[in-house]
Amino acid sequence: MSNLISPLASVAPGARLASGVKVDPFAFIAADVEIGENTHIHSGAVVLDGARIGCNCNIHSNAVIAGVPQDLKFKGEVTTAVIGDNTNIRECATVNRGTASKGTTIVGSNCLIMAYTHVAHDCVIGDHVIISNASQIAGEVHIDHNAVIGGGSLIHQFCHVGSHVMMQGGSLINKDIPPYIMCGRNPSSYVGINVVGLRRRGFSSEQITLLQEIYRIIFSNDLNTTSAIACVEQTIPQSELRNEVISFIKASKRGILKGNN
Repeated sequence: MSNLISPLASVAPGARLASGVKVDPFAFIAADVEIGENTHIHSGAVVLDGARIGCNCNIHSNAVIAGVPQDLKFKGEVTTAVIGDNTNIRECATVNRGTASKGTTIVGSNCLIMAYTHVAHDCVIGDHVIISNASQIAGEVHIDHNAVIGGGSLIHQFCHVGSHVMMQGGSLINKDIPPYIMCGRNPSSYVGINVVGLRRRGFSSEQITLLQEIYRIIFSNDLNTTSAIACVEQTIPQSELRNEVISFIKASKRGILKGNN
């Protein structure tokens, strides 16, 4: 299958477009770009040097992929922005390329990055992540797989959002968010386990109950984080879920969000 490139699109010599790529009128594609099979670059989209876009993606109108980082330390180094397969980048969303810090910005496969969202330099976004409209993700944020970021959320640089998190719209995040939970309110705090999301993804009632017990201890008013982790280790039998939660919290450099009291 040949490429479907409008004569009104601007595609620089040297751009590497795989079979089946469709480029609509008034889209712009720079030279140092790779685009996988059957991806659709919509009218007015801008794909700049360093973009590495997978297969079966949609880059919608006025989205900008691999823009120069908004970081005063950036000195023009050669870096990339990688978009996984089957990912949709909606209208006016922006994904900046990396800096010397990490060298690349990564958005995983099967993601939905909604309109007016910004993903800054050196972020790592896992697979099956949804970032809702007008959310702003600062530099070097890490969002793990299956997280859902509510519309209009602001995430501070270097924060880590765990897998299967459900974040309320309008959240202001300046701490790490452990996996499997919901966060909301202002200031953002723990509001429970993401039960609906976990059930949709095949987690058993026993696994959900285990997570509820782990987080009941972690967010107990009577314990600081260090004491709560020690209590979990002493009272909850080892399991993959238990160890994942403990490892996430122990590795947190910014500290985790507060409980709901």
